[in-house]
Amino acid sequence: MSKVVDYKVELSEYKVVKSFIKKWHYSHKTHGLKVKYCFALFREGKFGFDKEMIGAMIYALPAMPKPAQKYCPKNPDKLLELVRLCCIDDTPTNTESYFIGNSLRWLKKHTDYKVVISYADPHFNHSGVIYKATNFIHYGMTGSKRLVLVDGERFHERILTDSHDSALRVQKRIKENDYGIDIFNTEPKHIYVYYLDKKLKRKNV
Repeated sequence: MSKVVDYKVELSEYKVVKSFIKKWHYSHKTHGLKVKYCFALFREGKFGFDKEMIGAMIYALPAMPKPAQKYCPKNPDKLLELVRLCCIDDTPTNTESYFIGNSLRWLKKHTDYKVVISYADPHFNHSGVIYKATNFIHYGMTGSKRLVLVDGERFHERILTDSHDSALRVQKRIKENDYGIDIFNTEPKHIYVYYLDKKLKRKNV
């Protein structure tokens, strides 16, 4: 098996990583993300031929303004959220932390973003081990939020108030007491924050 350090991390495009994330990420979806940067992880293909994608990642603007206002109050537009990260199953230990670490270094060098936030969902047995390994700071837990289940697919509670066509259709079905829709409270998630701007970190820790 190849070593983690032999893998290549490359800035990618959403259209390149989209299908990979739908297959390998536990959510199996990418819609509704305010995508800013995508990265792909590659290893050498069999017999030395074409490289093979073994991981994908998406950084996006946060869906709601509160995290940016809390963790980057002076420059709330300089906060990114790591919203999707996944790798294939047969990768060595530390592959994900290696992947994240390389992407963070790229963001620090090539952008003016100051803070990255991400969440670990206990519902999917995630506690944030990979974030701890890449020097994210644990800031406790989120509050419980509402989740909307539409025909078996999970949606953020903002679908209850958004005005785009698909959200309006869901809202109409709710008013009609459609049995295909269920609304319930989620478990709190772990909050992890990484400071690209180390001076900001010293002020907030």
